Amino acid sequence: MSRSPALQPASLAVVPDQPAWPAEIYGVLKAAQVRQISYVPDAGHRTLIELAHADPEIETTVLTTEEEGIALSAGAWLGGQRAVLLMQSSGVGNCINMVSLIATCRFPLLALVTMRGEWGEFNPWQVPMGQATPEALALMGVQVHRVDTSEAAAPTVAAAAAMAFDGDQPIAVLLSQRLLGRKTWVAGDEK
Repeated sequence: MSRSPALQPASLAVVPDQPAWPAEIYGVLKAAQVRQISYVPDAGHRTLIELAHADPEIETTVLTTEEEGIALSAGAWLGGQRAVLLMQSSGVGNCINMVSLIATCRFPLLALVTMRGEWGEFNPWQVPMGQATPEALALMGVQVHRVDTSEAAAPTVAAAAAMAFDGDQPIAVLLSQRLLGRKTWVAGDEK
């Protein structure tokens, strides 16, 4: 099935030895006319963040805490733009109170959440929030979609963007730790 040219993802170069799905997701965000991307720095979102910073059509905002991204997304919508919030599952708990703004005012929200505390997690501090993330979001009225394979990443984000921006819905796409790859502790690594 062919899509109209306006909905075709931008062509993006894939870096050797890097998975293709982050660039594919970025193409989906561009096709969905996202113009603002906010984030708390996260290795799982590194490629998306780098692509956003390299794109003169995208306004990037580094957040000090994740709930600021909820307010930024609402403000972008009121100003006629679309935004996406990139965060890690450990930051979902910081957003719960602010999600009430989205629910009460029926602003769209598209959040891409890299998961921790699941498959192969080495850091026990990540486990409780990682396990609670889907339910915590659902309790606040956020529709949750999960991506476990690279093949499902772009189509899931495209469907989530349509639901968020065309239906004024709060949507979170959870990018599983299996998709991201197992994180390991590296001695001397301060990141």
